Order: sequence, then C-alpha cells, then structure tokens
Amino acid sequence: MSEQTPVPFDPALLPVLAQVTQPDAPPFTPETIPELRRAMAAQFPPAAEVVGDAPVDVEERTIPGPEGAPDLTVTILSPRERTGPVPALYNIHGGGMMVGCRAMDTPRLLALVLELGVVAVNVEYRLAPEHPHPAPVEDCYAGLVWTVENAAELGIDPERVVVMGGSAGGGLSAGVALLARDRGGPRLAGQLLLCPMIDDTNTTVASRQYRGLGTWTTEANEAGWRSLLGDAAGTDAVSPYAAPARATDLAGLPPAFVEVGSAEPFRDEDVRYALRIWATGGQAELHVWSGACHGFDIYAPEWPVTADALATRSSWLRRVLGIAR
Repeated sequence: MSEQTPVPFDPALLPVLAQVTQPDAPPFTPETIPELRRAMAAQFPPAAEVVGDAPVDVEERTIPGPEGAPDLTVTILSPRERTGPVPALYNIHGGGMMVGCRAMDTPRLLALVLELGVVAVNVEYRLAPEHPHPAPVEDCYAGLVWTVENAAELGIDPERVVVMGGSAGGGLSAGVALLARDRGGPRLAGQLLLCPMIDDTNTTVASRQYRGLGTWTTEANEAGWRSLLGDAAGTDAVSPYAAPARATDLAGLPPAFVEVGSAEPFRDEDVRYALRIWATGGQAELHVWSGACHGFDIYAPEWPVTADALATRSSWLRRVLGIAR
C-alpha cells in the first residue's frame, strides 16, 4: 500500500509532540528494548508514592500465573470508604507488547478509584520478544480469573468487572474478552479499549499515515507486532487472541468502549472493530477524537479534549457498572 497523507494533529498538540518525540530516539530492536524498558520504568514511581495520602489502600500481591508459567504481580487500589462489594476495573498496561509496566497506569487508575469508588487490579504481564504470544494474553487472562475468583476477599462484585487498557493493553483487553467468551470464563460487564492495538497486518490507511510521525509510529507498531508474533506477523497463522481484529466472530462480547485519535495509526482498525461488533447486534460506543495523537490523555493532560475524553470514559463506566452520579 502506498504512503498516505496523514490526518493533521491538532495545532495545540504540536508543542507537546515536539517535546515527547525526539528525532534521534533509538528504534525498537532486540538490542535497544532492554534499555528502553529501564528508561521507561524509571519514569514511574511506585503506586504507594503516587497514591500518597489519598483515601486509597495500595496492596502489591503475587498471584498464580497460567498453568506451568511464572507467578504474576498485581497492584490493587481499593477505596478506603466503601460499604459492600463494589465494581472492579481490571487493567492491562500498554507499551507495544515490548515495553511498559503496570506503574504507568497508576495515575489513571487512582483517578477512577477516587471518582467512581471502584477497586482497580493492575496486572504485570510478560513482555515480547522474550515472551511471545500467547504468554502476554494468557498472563492477563489468568490475572482476570484470579480477580473474579477472589472477588469476596477483594471486596468486589464479580458481576461488575470491566477489563481495560490502552494501546497494547487495549489489544490485550480485547483478547482477554475473547478468551473469556470462548472459554466460558468470567462474565465481564464491559471492555474499555483505549486506542487498542488489535491488527497486526498494518494494511489500513491509518497504519501507513504515521511513518516517522507522532507518539506511536508505523515503524514502532511494526516492531511491536514482530516482537509478539515473529515471522507469523501479517500471515494467516495469527491467533485472534493475539490480534483481535483477526477474530471472525465478534458476537457475544461484553459492551465495548472504543476510543482512538483521528491522527494515529490505530484509527481505522479500531473504528472497524466497533463496526463489526455492531454488525453482530453487539454493544459498542465509539469515540474518535479529532486531531488527537496516540496516548493523548497521557501526553497532553491539560488539553481541553483530554478533559472531554476522560468525562466520556467515566460516563460509560458509570452506565455499564451501574454507578450513580
């Protein structure tokens, strides 16, 4: 497919993009990934430090991983003032399947715990390329099963659990929702998919519009899928649990919230995913934020559109979880 003229970024984002996108940044390769991971991890303090004196309890737990695989680590954020079981958010971090850590998402989850009175369970999963598919999605599924099985201890309502994540975490959330459906696993109340990474083929217009542009480039996306899938990337051998856009049947899934920027590589695959859910008679709420780059809420928290996006996410969560205003 030939290169395409990109949808422009909102002018208000240009100073932010100039700060966070460095032309001399190293590409994602097996040689650079370890250092990129260390540099990224150093940016995010432990959850207890982020929570500070907010009325939220922080617990770090080691839980069973998939059968025959290592244990998992989760961070649990629980509102201190609650009566009875509350809804839960089961969160999966981003990072293109190659980098990232659960601490990235503590601020996002803390805000939701304080606003909605929910419990958040934030899982750490094995990363590619050392741990290719199915390790990441199986880790995430195992963590979800543990969360629901231990609902009473965690003080959560097992009927009101939403799986959520951004970027790779959004793709893994979609994969976990498919696994839960197909294995007769936990019945999810919803899936909150924030700019999810779901299509390994890189054949959409959007996937070709951002070569060398933005906070997540075409090149980075190609590296992420190669890390996860190796030589299988882009072939007919790819599992829908790795790349949910490959799923031939999207019926019977929990309600989906799909959010993406108009100026990022995942725009078209995410819009198509919502359309395909609707085609089955399923529920999906789709938001394409004009001029938004990938991860705009993280990189541009003061941008007015970010405030609108956060309010829209909260509105959907309140509706699917039955949380009164």
